[in-house]
Amino acid sequence: MTKHLSSFKRIKQNQNKRIRNKYAYKSTKTAIKKLIKNTNKTDYYKVISMIDKLSKKNIIHINKASRIKKKLKKKLPIHY
Repeated sequence: MTKHLSSFKRIKQNQNKRIRNKYAYKSTKTAIKKLIKNTNKTDYYKVISMIDKLSKKNIIHINKASRIKKKLKKKLPIHY
């Protein structure tokens, strides 16, 4: 274990980022599940926006975001 104060600060920052990223990812997943349950056009665009924000912040990979959006579009009965 290092004794530098900067390393302790970095560890704390990483923990906070990990918690924040986990919360954003989980809330997006629950939004996707709710969207599949009750299809709504405005909710669809909100979920797509959430997915794009995750990929922009590098929480998920860009290709994974596009895969998720593609699967969503296939599952929903309404064509957008």
